[in-house]
Amino acid sequence: MAMTAAEVLKMAKDNEVKFVDFRFADTKGKEQHVTVPVSHFDIDKFESGHAFDGSSIAGWKGIEASDMLLMPDPNTANIDPFMEETTLFMQCDVIEPSDGKGYDRDPRSIAKRAEAYLKSSGLGDTAYFGPEPEFFIFDDVRWGADMSGCFVKIGSEEASWSTGAKLEGGNTGHRPTVKGGYFPVPPVDSFQDMRSEMCLILESLGIPVEVHHHEVAGAGQNEIGTKFSTLVERADWTQNLKYVVWNVAHTYGKTATFMPKPIVGDNGSGMHVHQSVWKDGKNLFAGDGYAGLSEFALFYIGGIIKHAKALNAITNPGTNSYKRLVPGYEAPVKLAYSARNRSASIRIPHVANPKGRRIETRFPDPLANPYLCFSALLMAGLDGVQNKIHPGEAASKDLYHLPPEEDKLIPTVCASLEEALEALDKDREFLTRGGVFSDSMIDAYLDLKMQEVQRYRMTTHPIEFDMYYSV
Repeated sequence: MAMTAAEVLKMAKDNEVKFVDFRFADTKGKEQHVTVPVSHFDIDKFESGHAFDGSSIAGWKGIEASDMLLMPDPNTANIDPFMEETTLFMQCDVIEPSDGKGYDRDPRSIAKRAEAYLKSSGLGDTAYFGPEPEFFIFDDVRWGADMSGCFVKIGSEEASWSTGAKLEGGNTGHRPTVKGGYFPVPPVDSFQDMRSEMCLILESLGIPVEVHHHEVAGAGQNEIGTKFSTLVERADWTQNLKYVVWNVAHTYGKTATFMPKPIVGDNGSGMHVHQSVWKDGKNLFAGDGYAGLSEFALFYIGGIIKHAKALNAITNPGTNSYKRLVPGYEAPVKLAYSARNRSASIRIPHVANPKGRRIETRFPDPLANPYLCFSALLMAGLDGVQNKIHPGEAASKDLYHLPPEEDKLIPTVCASLEEALEALDKDREFLTRGGVFSDSMIDAYLDLKMQEVQRYRMTTHPIEFDMYYSV
């Protein structure tokens, strides 16, 4: 149900709201916020916005042009489930005061332009997205990196390495093995109640939950499956899902992370993204081709495969992302498509009803900014449709165990963030169509991410002592 500004003001009054929280995503996808007392919240906030300093956000404006406006979206209004004082929050667009348009580096404004581009192209009018972000919950995490050295230590009572630990109240011994978390009942799965609480809070925020379960990795890997929706709304929901997961874990005295590969030697966390494009109430992906797909859907897949390496810079935006995307470790690195075959990076899930026909892109991970991730996938897919890029034959074999001569014929995703950034720099035109992404935004993104590459490259790693100290 769409909400008006007047209805949000009534919602604030009816719930005796004390504060209103304006939230927006930075380039990396991290939500930022600013709070005003309800006494300073009126209809003018929806008409004139709330001013803030855009120069303090990494990758955004310089100090000489810092004034920006937050424009709250009344459709996103909710009561925050964690604040001590009753607080209403809304997602905002970042507006350029000089022309009243969405800021070209604001992720949510980019997502809105992607939806507008789809309509203006005449190819479709609605794109649906259904992400599946996985996450870990730990008891404790510590790290340090300075001139004296570096370390990371993860504490997890559920982890297999805790079988010998002396724990307060005793060690019960019930825990998943390495890669054994999918999905035994409690007490081996120790997160049932916590996930259930997360789900109830998500539903109270208007995000329909379809399933929750422990994931494959033994040390606290979990997943909550929520319903698909339109591009911008589904990105908003993904931001709220992360917020709920972090904060429920926090209230339990635990810590949650969406890092793709926090643990060496166990499964990493992906964010498979289901997609379909519709027009006039008809699913354009449904047809009589391979796995019930239309030619439109096959061309869409072709576009994603063609631009996959550039997409990696956005769908897999951390140096840590490429510790998950390693060939031979059941990661979706092979750029092929297949029905049910989970070794391909694009899967066509089996559905009984053609209305549910969709594709599942499996290489993205939950470090991705959802606004940028969904927009980039849509733009790549539409390029495939516009240029009739056929993806070739579907992959019927297990791509993890091909003979070397066959293996080398199938392209792969990038092996590092640096490779992905180089690919994005060279292959960006498909993103800039219709002004969805600007060149200046892509340049700023590349610069921001290269800083991460450089920092990572220059930091001595403990494993290097293991390999080289005595050589």
